[in-house]
Amino acid sequence: MKLLGMLQGGQAYNAQALAELCGVTRRTIFRDLEALRDADVPLQYDEQRGSYQIPGHFFLPPTQFTTEEAFAMLVLSRQMGDRRSIPFYAAAQSAADKLANTLPQRFVAYLRSVTSAVRIRLDATNSLVGQERIYEQLLAAISSRCCVRMRYESLHEQRQIQTKLHPYRLLFHQHSWYVIGRSSVHREVRTFNVSRIRKIQILEEPLRMPKNFRIESHLRNAWRLNPEPGPDRNVKIRFSPKVARNVEEVQWHKTQQTQRLEDGALDFTVTVSGLQEISWWILGYADEAEVIEPLELREIIRQRAERLLAVYKRPT
Repeated sequence: MKLLGMLQGGQAYNAQALAELCGVTRRTIFRDLEALRDADVPLQYDEQRGSYQIPGHFFLPPTQFTTEEAFAMLVLSRQMGDRRSIPFYAAAQSAADKLANTLPQRFVAYLRSVTSAVRIRLDATNSLVGQERIYEQLLAAISSRCCVRMRYESLHEQRQIQTKLHPYRLLFHQHSWYVIGRSSVHREVRTFNVSRIRKIQILEEPLRMPKNFRIESHLRNAWRLNPEPGPDRNVKIRFSPKVARNVEEVQWHKTQQTQRLEDGALDFTVTVSGLQEISWWILGYADEAEVIEPLELREIIRQRAERLLAVYKRPT
């Protein structure tokens, strides 16, 4: 690793200098240089100066990992997902395998024994199988600052739409990959699920993005991904003692505040940009959650509860 670092450091060395800096004989240096050639490393030799060098772009600089860093990289690369859900996962796994191959066998055996005792289970994700090319085109468009034209299966509009998009950012949130950008059809910044893009074409038209655009500012205080027009709303929900601790232990939103009541119930307050997204979360707790305010959200929950009851009153 030291030899590789010197050969790629920008300065050319002759065999004698390499031997002295590495603390070995010239014979050892020649043997190591031959081993690098056998491994297809593009070793360059200057006959006039008698010096050796590796192009600076061939390897990344060698890195010394601590035990904790190596452990974290190996565990996460093997357990944080798979090729179908996380586009970067294949490259991360390859990097971890290379790292493992450079470690002493006793250390690798130790890491195997420890990693077998750790399991990481993530929420279900929306598979990108068949959409990898779409993802790569979006990434290329953003990096080259170009617009795209896409055909999109819109759930909100219940039909397939075509729009020209100025793609600002790619975002992985909870279950899926999204692209955020200005849509020509909607004439505003929208969020699109990558898995529902049916066709995409990179255009020569340059991407125009506000200099001060930030995902956090765009999302405002949305409960998840879709801020609604109008001012933010203060929401207060009372959870029963049965689920109070479950709710209290998790940071669901950046604005949340909680207060335990004498009977063990929990008052959960939050400020959100829109009521629709949070209503689905509340319904997930069924009769263990009650909206105290605002009245508009109480009405949304009541109407959905009535429609749910009507479904279960139908004969099967």
